[in-house]
Amino acid sequence: MKKWSLVKPRLKHYSVFSLHSQSFHRILTRVVDVNTREIPALLWSFAYFFCVLAAYYIVRPVRDEMGVLAGIHKLPGFFFMVFLTMLAVVPLFGWAASRLTIRRLLPTIYGFFVLNLVGFFIALQAGSNLTTLAPVFFVWVSVFNLFVVSVFWSFMADIFSTDGARRLFGFISAGGSLGAISGPLFTAIAVKGLGVTSLLLVSSALLLMAVVCIFALLVWYRTCHGEDLGAKHLASSASSDSPASLWVGLVRIAHSRYLQAICVYLVCYSILSTFLYSQQTILIPQVVPDSEDRLRLFASFDLVVNTLTICIQLFVTGRLLPSLGVTVMLMAMPILNFVGFGVFGILTILPVLLGFGILRRAGEFSIAKPARETLFTVVPRVEKYQAKNVIDTVVHRGGDVTGTWVGSALHNLGLSISQMSFVALPIVLVWLLTGRFLGRRHEKYQV
Repeated sequence: MKKWSLVKPRLKHYSVFSLHSQSFHRILTRVVDVNTREIPALLWSFAYFFCVLAAYYIVRPVRDEMGVLAGIHKLPGFFFMVFLTMLAVVPLFGWAASRLTIRRLLPTIYGFFVLNLVGFFIALQAGSNLTTLAPVFFVWVSVFNLFVVSVFWSFMADIFSTDGARRLFGFISAGGSLGAISGPLFTAIAVKGLGVTSLLLVSSALLLMAVVCIFALLVWYRTCHGEDLGAKHLASSASSDSPASLWVGLVRIAHSRYLQAICVYLVCYSILSTFLYSQQTILIPQVVPDSEDRLRLFASFDLVVNTLTICIQLFVTGRLLPSLGVTVMLMAMPILNFVGFGVFGILTILPVLLGFGILRRAGEFSIAKPARETLFTVVPRVEKYQAKNVIDTVVHRGGDVTGTWVGSALHNLGLSISQMSFVALPIVLVWLLTGRFLGRRHEKYQV
């Protein structure tokens, strides 16, 4: 019977398994608008994104546990190191991407992260504890999260045409969503039996599998298009990551009230996120004293958040955004936070913290972020990319640092977790008013 190779029939040595072409093609085309030639690239891309996000979400609970072990007093330093590292690494990546071909750049990036994970594994096996590694690992996971996703989508933009991206990126994103669910699920189940150190090796193995997917996609592209994509540079590796571009972006923001309002909106979100993270760092160790139990709790938390996010994205976001409009969507998260911080201030218990945190993160990924990205549709293209680069790095991470400083300072002043929640409410009001302003200005620009 005729078989289907994941790359192409005459490239059988790249196949992981074979599929009955007609029946599988029939099923797949019911789910996604894909032609026969694109099927191998679609499946490899799906697997690539699955591996990347599963690898990240396996180690993310370990990072959260390290934050708890370090304590609230060290969190500002951790986030400040993340901020400085981002400022240094983003231009460095732009420099490397403009000089290394795709065939060298992508395996180098993922290979670097694999070596890091193996290094952490060796350090833990040699007797280092989580508290000792906490500063380095906390910063590393934050940088890892930035690059594995951004590099993936940059590569996808080169692999697929505009039409292919429109038809296939939704299905490919589902691979990432499946990985975002599988990663924390694996950690929650396996941490008791495998331990923290083995989780690092599982994550590194997934990254190596992602490299296999990259090479398979390069072979597919050369076979189908007759040119060697691996010998080119990433299309998005241009000057947008350079220090000069960051400065130009700051100038763009300084001359636009609209962009300034977007910055205020994002800073409010970032401050409140790390503010709540600081409260979590205080409360959770009091209720859950065992380290492995906390790891399972953090993994279960990520699992629920990612599952709820996917459900909202599939069944709610696409209907709400067109019907309710950007203004209501932008104000939804501040309203949720006002209620959440208010209730948590009255009932300072773990179930309220977890419930609020789940709704908050799921709402950010599925409602607030799509609405926030919509704001850039009325901004000129050049201005959008230059300013957005600054907003996604300097502004976002700067807000994170500010939030941890505020949380730590209030804790040092002797405020309880309950009192800290009420301090957050004025920031929520600024966030709400900014969302209302942005929504109305966006509607005005659309006319």
